[in-house]
Amino acid sequence: MKTLLVASLLALAGASSVAVAADDDRWFVRGNVGSSNLNINDFGSSSSAAAAGVSGGYCFNPNLGLEGRYMDYGKHDNSFFGASVRVDGWGIGVVGKWDFGPNNTGFYVDARGGFLRTQTKVPAAFQGGGGTVHLTDNHSSGYIGAGAGWDFTRNFAIGVNYEYAGARAFGVHGQTGTWTGDAEIRF
Repeated sequence: MKTLLVASLLALAGASSVAVAADDDRWFVRGNVGSSNLNINDFGSSSSAAAAGVSGGYCFNPNLGLEGRYMDYGKHDNSFFGASVRVDGWGIGVVGKWDFGPNNTGFYVDARGGFLRTQTKVPAAFQGGGGTVHLTDNHSSGYIGAGAGWDFTRNFAIGVNYEYAGARAFGVHGQTGTWTGDAEIRF
């Protein structure tokens, strides 16, 4: 999955290098921090943890772009697994943005969605002094999100976002709901 993400971003970079020279403010990097809630549907279990992520990409025009992303959904204390569960994910998707101020400044709303590859880690202790190892399960799902914020300039914005993503592991179905604040730089 990481290879696919890197290859997609490199192809995008090569295809858009001429457009970048003609128009600034098309590339972006965004960092976000907040809180993630992990729900395990099959057992009615829920927990919250700190979350953080980074994404970057290219905007084809002021309203549509492509992003690559990494999100750490946090370390969740979970009674079903009897241990802390760590969930993170790599993804690629599209971003739509609508500005309500002059020259792409002022208030905006955005929406995003795409493909996400999550990894869930659960510690497991073995009898006989073998120590603790982490059982890992990977799963592909989608993510969707929406946000609002303020473009202070064409190159800097802050905002708030909500994101919903699937998180299945070890045959158990769940999802994450994540609220974050973000800062975005465009160049």
